[in-house]
Amino acid sequence: MLLLECLLDLIRFLLGAALFSFMNVVAWRLPRGMDPLQGRSHCPQCGHTLGAPDLVPVFSWLFLRGRCRHCGARIPVRYFLVEVLGGVLALGCTRRFGTALSLTQGLFGMSWAALTALAVCGILLSVALIDAETQLIPDRLNLALAVCGVVGTLLSPAGWLPHLIGAFCVSVPMLLLCLVIDGAFGGGDIKLMAAAGLFLGWQNTLLAMFLGILGGGFYGIWLLAAKRADKKAHFAFGPFLCAGIVIAMLYGEPILQWYCAFLQWCSTRLISLSVRRFLPYATISLYCDQRSGQDCPRHG
Repeated sequence: MLLLECLLDLIRFLLGAALFSFMNVVAWRLPRGMDPLQGRSHCPQCGHTLGAPDLVPVFSWLFLRGRCRHCGARIPVRYFLVEVLGGVLALGCTRRFGTALSLTQGLFGMSWAALTALAVCGILLSVALIDAETQLIPDRLNLALAVCGVVGTLLSPAGWLPHLIGAFCVSVPMLLLCLVIDGAFGGGDIKLMAAAGLFLGWQNTLLAMFLGILGGGFYGIWLLAAKRADKKAHFAFGPFLCAGIVIAMLYGEPILQWYCAFLQWCSTRLISLSVRRFLPYATISLYCDQRSGQDCPRHG
């Protein structure tokens, strides 16, 4: 049983790595006006078409030591890291959304919800890479994300209402803010949060936005501190939103549970401190009421 589970984990890892390898190609081709579905992969240096030994996720890069098998040109480590990230996220999506014991429940031992979540992660990878390079988010990627959102809504045990609210609870305020402050957010960012909110539901959408703003804020502070940008400079916000969406999707429930417990602890402490602070006054007031008509001490 343990051996079977390890084998399934390896298959899931390779599936995620293969998906992210393809989405990495999408992120490279779309900004250059190339169709990501046409033409075989090739070495950008020598132009040689890559064969099966060159296309095994993760392992090809390791076996070839990060170089093209034909011309010896160095293959950027980004390809290896992206594929490893895809494999890890495939395992994470399986742990979060469940396994499948039959073909009616899913494929490769992953439930349909887990496969949909992995597809969302792959799309977000392309969004983040393209936005970081061009500060634009292609509409076709947001549309693909919205399709995953519809599928996720149909598979969700919570029903459709939380997901429908999630599509608007962040995107509409972003749009209104853009009407007040020109350039506050890009149109692609608004569409991204609408499509992602449909998949996440309203609670995780709010968390994703908070994490995105937090990450983007720290990055902006670093840019200013390092004098790499001035206060009027713009940078891509999409990668931070994508990171927030993935974190909220995989770990939103425990984060929100911790946050609620923290708020409860803070309120308990506040009440306790208030009681300790004002209890002496209440005691003296009660004592005076009981001894009406007599002199009673006044707390000065």
